[in-house]
Amino acid sequence: MLRLRIAELTPGMKLAENVYSFDHNQLIMSKGTVLDDASITKLAFYSIIYVLIDDSKVISVDSESYAARMRQTPTFKKFKTDFEDFTGDFKKNIKETISSGKPIETKPLIDPIYAMISGGSNLQEVFGMIHSLRSYDDATYVHCINVAMICNILGQWLKMSPDEIIILTEAGILHDIGKMEIPEDILNKPNKLTDEEYQLIQTHPQRGYEILKNQQINEHVKLACLQHHERCDGTGYPSNLRGEQIDKFARIVAIADVYDAMTSARVYREALCPFVAIQMFEDEGLQKYDVEAIMTFLKNIVETYRQNRVRLNNGEEGEIIYIDPLHLARPTIQCGDTYHDLSKEKTLYIEAIL
Repeated sequence: MLRLRIAELTPGMKLAENVYSFDHNQLIMSKGTVLDDASITKLAFYSIIYVLIDDSKVISVDSESYAARMRQTPTFKKFKTDFEDFTGDFKKNIKETISSGKPIETKPLIDPIYAMISGGSNLQEVFGMIHSLRSYDDATYVHCINVAMICNILGQWLKMSPDEIIILTEAGILHDIGKMEIPEDILNKPNKLTDEEYQLIQTHPQRGYEILKNQQINEHVKLACLQHHERCDGTGYPSNLRGEQIDKFARIVAIADVYDAMTSARVYREALCPFVAIQMFEDEGLQKYDVEAIMTFLKNIVETYRQNRVRLNNGEEGEIIYIDPLHLARPTIQCGDTYHDLSKEKTLYIEAIL
């Protein structure tokens, strides 16, 4: 029996005990469950830190496809260079701000975000490039940049005004600034966190708000920092707020934050297939997130992959030909002369975009 962090789990491992929510009121997964990508994502979705397993065998996962081809394009190579340059500048500027208490200038933080998004030919390409940049160090800083880009795009899909999208992008880039006060050896700890360490990490929204509260930035940005872990059903933290008690911009940042976390790389594979994340939101998230924002996000994410080739978990490859609006993660796939309606064939799911 081994105690492993979620990032160390691989498909094929078997749970050695039931997994419950932190308040122990909800059974999340039963003892004996054989893990796959979807179940590992579900554990991450519930912020489970570690589990007990009785099989530590690592299964090799083939992730070579869409991301591999994307990395060969001139557009991606420029995106990668710009992303790396900005990550270094962002990390340096934020550290100096925290240590010195100097005013935060938001324009230099979001101008590169707009430039990187405009460099893609369409939103599908931008998301593909984001997913191809999952293996960098400085994960917290990379995550903030990813969330800012996703927020910007979601703001466009929601038809927010240009000024609101600027505020939303600022909220995305600064939402995790409180983590900069958490020691990196705790944020990146490879082993089980102690209760004290986990409680310390959960202070990052309040720490971030304390950093921002006296800055000359929009109040929505400050509240997004404080409230991005709140959930509409009251299960979030730090204040267990519900619904419209949570700032509108914080509710949108929460979606981008969770999506980026669920589609980040693990030690054994590239980013999870977006359809796995979409399935998790459909299964677990509609009560937890702003309904308009989450449905707009999911519908647009799915549409970016219409007519893409995909691989199913049974090894078959085919093309997405129909998206059921009631089952966004389970479209109809044409594999040669065979049609798989995933909304009816429950044992099948999309494991990779090719």
